[in-house]
Amino acid sequence: MSNKTISSFVLAGALLFTATARAGDLTDSLKTGTPDLKSAGPLAFGPEGVLFIADTQGAAIFAVDTGDRTPSASAGSITVQGIDGKVASLLGTTPQQILINDLAVNPASGNAYLSVSRGRGPDATPLVLRVDRSGEIREFALESVKFAKAVLPNAPDAGAQRRGRSLRQQSITDLAYVDGKVFVAGLSNEEFASKLRSIPFPFQEADAGTSVEIFHGAHGQFETASPVRTFVPYDISGESHLLAAYTCTPLVKFPVSQLQPGTHLKGTTVAELGNRNNPLDMIVYEKEGRNFLLLANSSRGVMKITTEHLDRGDGIVEKIDGTAGNAYETIADLKGVEQLDKLDEGSALLLVRAESGSLDLQTIALP
Repeated sequence: MSNKTISSFVLAGALLFTATARAGDLTDSLKTGTPDLKSAGPLAFGPEGVLFIADTQGAAIFAVDTGDRTPSASAGSITVQGIDGKVASLLGTTPQQILINDLAVNPASGNAYLSVSRGRGPDATPLVLRVDRSGEIREFALESVKFAKAVLPNAPDAGAQRRGRSLRQQSITDLAYVDGKVFVAGLSNEEFASKLRSIPFPFQEADAGTSVEIFHGAHGQFETASPVRTFVPYDISGESHLLAAYTCTPLVKFPVSQLQPGTHLKGTTVAELGNRNNPLDMIVYEKEGRNFLLLANSSRGVMKITTEHLDRGDGIVEKIDGTAGNAYETIADLKGVEQLDKLDEGSALLLVRAESGSLDLQTIALP
């Protein structure tokens, strides 16, 4: 064996040790116990099978070690027809008495996780379910697990409402883990209510977050009270950004470096995708050497949006009739999509509302 080969092995071993130690540090920071979840909303995965659960009623983020770190022996797609009925049967109730709130794929194993409410309203029981590659559904018991908790300090009061909607339920609208931080979108109890937060993990105390302002082209005005509905991390010209979709439907970019606690930040509106619409979930992926966003919407189907020209600095600053900015195409074959996540580099996992009203879990090739 040559000296060069020996050096390569030593370097590879050092890198592997460092990566393993870093992952170990993350899970070692968690303490065994039972998380006091009041609700189970948006989900996101970090490294080593650590699952982040947004508790909107409790205005808190939980990090839970799933222990699910072994790649699944079953390759390929996940398909569960009528998953709402199967979940209801597992929980001893009816499909009308459950809500599937979010879907996330564990990149360490390829298994899917669902956040679920058993019952309706504030008294519903929060649950997390795991769906294996084989399609088997089981409860991920939140008892005697390793976890940590970060409480948001300035969430809306439990009874606060606007236009008949609970503001507390919008305290956390989406979250994502990137490079040692959990990014959280939602509302606060402050005058400039829309917030983006960056919480270091292992968790430190959550700060007040950054108040974010956007120009809403369809409305022709700046807004500070509308929350981000869904977002993805994305690098633009080598700089980390969050690409965020809002109701009715501006797409806005925020530089991560400018998300400083206690400050006010104006985002750049890069697209208007059509009014009277609510964005539901979004992923970013690569296809044939180009990057795209795949955005599920309440009334405008699933959009495939180009990420080209996101580096332009001016953005949309005038009232828009119709659509403008980054181009998109509507994927005609994808109807009723409520949640989605990447299953692997070539496919996505979707939660789809069928014409019958039931929910199906489907795998598709990324368009």
